[in-house]
Amino acid sequence: MVGAGVYFLTQRSSDTLPVTDKPTETVKPQPQPQTQEPVDKTKTVIGTSVEKRDITAYHYGTGATELLFVGGIHGGYSWNTALVAYELMDYLEANPKAVPENVQVTVIPVLNPDGLNKVTGTGASRFVAADVSTSKDTQIAGRFNANGVDLNRNFDCDWQPKGVWQNTPVSAGSKAFSEQESQALKNYVETRNPDAVVVWYSAVGGVFVSNCHNGVLSETRALTNAYAAASGYKAYESFDFYEITGDVANWLAKKNIPAISVLLTTHQDTEWTKNRSGIEALLKYYAE
Repeated sequence: MVGAGVYFLTQRSSDTLPVTDKPTETVKPQPQPQTQEPVDKTKTVIGTSVEKRDITAYHYGTGATELLFVGGIHGGYSWNTALVAYELMDYLEANPKAVPENVQVTVIPVLNPDGLNKVTGTGASRFVAADVSTSKDTQIAGRFNANGVDLNRNFDCDWQPKGVWQNTPVSAGSKAFSEQESQALKNYVETRNPDAVVVWYSAVGGVFVSNCHNGVLSETRALTNAYAAASGYKAYESFDFYEITGDVANWLAKKNIPAISVLLTTHQDTEWTKNRSGIEALLKYYAE
């Protein structure tokens, strides 16, 4: 009986062993494809200012030959150089066929947005003449960036720590390209290597060649003469009104990039009709 009891208990135990279910396969979620934002090829943020305002380049046309225009290097002091750049942008948007098929026009309307903001209060945004402060002291302060540096004394051609503006000493930064704004333009130029550059200033009323002790490039002289003849501005072989160091156009010449400086006649008028004629002459020059 003892043996039967043991057999009974053992037999029952084996009958009641738990049944192990087949393991369930885990289905891993499939990664969803990421939606990429479309790339806006009509503009490039080339950097930011000391006060974190974007410095933007706008592109018109898709040709291999790039013609670069730069305004607003002296911010609110020469605010009309930014306005003439915006007028160029408006013209190209309204007349896209004005850009030859082999050309791309790039416009940087405001290289010194902090200086412009001191005078207009509009940041890096579009503005009108009515936004401009009438205070001469405010306009002069707007010539410089937020570090108090004259950006057109901060480029690497004859750079000195102290530059001159008319008969006034001005800061040229701690070294060439010490400022974010000039560094942004340097990086863009060295990346894109534009075929020619036009820089707007005020106020003399003329078109000036560029030269950094390496002679005037023949193409620079051709661009100077073409712009001057079409616009009615006088062509100048050099800027002799006072000594300039650290100038952007002369730095471009040092890099063997044809560059001209167009100085508007006053600090208020954009002289758009004259400049449009000069711009059209350059577009014709580079058309195939």
